[in-house]
Amino acid sequence: MIYSRSACGDHILQLHSGILSGDSKYNLVCTGCSGIYSDDRLKCPTDSALLRTNYSNRQIILKDVPGMGKFHDWLPVHEIITSNAGSITYKSIDLASELGLNNLYISFNGYWPERGAFIKTCSFKELEAFPTIQRLKNSGGSLVLASAGNTARAFAHASALTGIEVYIIVPESGIPRMWLPEEPSDSVHLIQMGKNCDYTDSIHLAERLASLPGMVAEGGARNVARRDGMGTVMLDAAFHMKRMPDHYFQAIGSGTGGISAWEASLRLIVDGRFGMRLPELHLAQNLPFTPMLNAWKAGRREIIKDIDMPDPKKLIHEMYADILSNREPPYSIGGGVYDALCSTDGTMYGISNNEAKASQKLFEHLEGIDIFPPAGVAVASLIKAVENRQVEVDDHILLNITGGGVKRLEMDYSPYKIEPTAYAENANIPLEEIICEKVLA
Repeated sequence: MIYSRSACGDHILQLHSGILSGDSKYNLVCTGCSGIYSDDRLKCPTDSALLRTNYSNRQIILKDVPGMGKFHDWLPVHEIITSNAGSITYKSIDLASELGLNNLYISFNGYWPERGAFIKTCSFKELEAFPTIQRLKNSGGSLVLASAGNTARAFAHASALTGIEVYIIVPESGIPRMWLPEEPSDSVHLIQMGKNCDYTDSIHLAERLASLPGMVAEGGARNVARRDGMGTVMLDAAFHMKRMPDHYFQAIGSGTGGISAWEASLRLIVDGRFGMRLPELHLAQNLPFTPMLNAWKAGRREIIKDIDMPDPKKLIHEMYADILSNREPPYSIGGGVYDALCSTDGTMYGISNNEAKASQKLFEHLEGIDIFPPAGVAVASLIKAVENRQVEVDDHILLNITGGGVKRLEMDYSPYKIEPTAYAENANIPLEEIICEKVLA
């Protein structure tokens, strides 16, 4: 299933051109009302639209450091991130030849030291974790977040390296993904939910837990540190390619990665050195749970639960890449997935389990590195685009491999399992019943 639409209005949300005061590195601008804020808030008091960072440096100057820290100018942190974790971009030979493409570029986000990739949790969620933890470092609070697995692992890793306390709520299905390349530290508190709970249930419990004194909500899609961290995928590709791609492919659960690629592209247009045309977003969901795809193909900004995701927990259970499941994605809100697709004349895909599995195996065979199921979904969407002539042979294409390299990591490390410190049967459980003394101290 492929759905593209060009007639959905002029939603190219330009970056705010206001001048920052003093030596401010950035401020936040509401994508809805254009309100400007100098503090690190998560929401605009006027409307529900996303806030977006407005950086003082219109042209980005790379720092001479490894990893994502090189993009410091466009990250909402004041200290340069020193981790060597970051995206790497390379031009594909074998997969490109298989698909008949002349300019296919791979953004690999995982562990592949032979190519200079050192994300030790093997997921691009690590690009979200380090800037978020960096911003929190001097607040004195403990971070609370929900995850289906990969985000939890990334934040646990960042916590172990920095000592910042994190409380992570994960559904039972995500527990097997809870491992670290290093021994877990006491700063990591993992709360496991009951077996009938999913990622959205974890989000609801995290919201309640974050309301306690001393707790800080991570913010999800509203957290600009997460979005700008993921945006470094596009930045790395643009510098490597010396231009922006014509097309950008990624699998999505919440869609935040797609929003991040769009926002980074808007900044690159303002920079002026990488082209003046936004890359077309090609975003894929794993069938049968595809609420954003269903709303998009119906031409609706709003997701209608009974129509777009009937019996959601059953559908999520049937997914191969169940980590790509969010019952409340930032699709409809101002500056969200719908606007990103409209702005870029984007396309959405529905990928079956068999298509994802076959594409996952194909990528490993041709490119020589293992990848996660969501990345298999992205590869399958590219294959569909080629088959349906959604892309041309000479187009510059960026394929975001959002996670991979576990087999390679296990050659260098012996991963440690993260054990839950508490259990919650459901999202409405009294907080005092969560067996985690430090949370309620």
